[in-house]
Amino acid sequence: MGKLSNGICDNLASCVVRAWDINKQLLFAPAMNVHMWNHPITEKCIKVLNELGYIQIGPISKKLACGDYGMGAMAEVDEIIAKIMEFVR
Repeated sequence: MGKLSNGICDNLASCVVRAWDINKQLLFAPAMNVHMWNHPITEKCIKVLNELGYIQIGPISKKLACGDYGMGAMAEVDEIIAKIMEFVR
């Protein structure tokens, strides 16, 4: 999210997003540590992506890979698929 919200494209994923037709929907499903999620920079990045019209899916709150509990886990696969299906029908 940090790279995308600042226009940095130095890998395949960020280059694909940078070349994306901005007239088409782009969905993103963030996943990170609870402390990263609560950081003010994350809020700024999400704001920029939302202003660009990108649609956020999740995250959710649960026990994270690092052992912490809280917001930051990627949305469940079923939820991500359901959201994608809203745009491909």
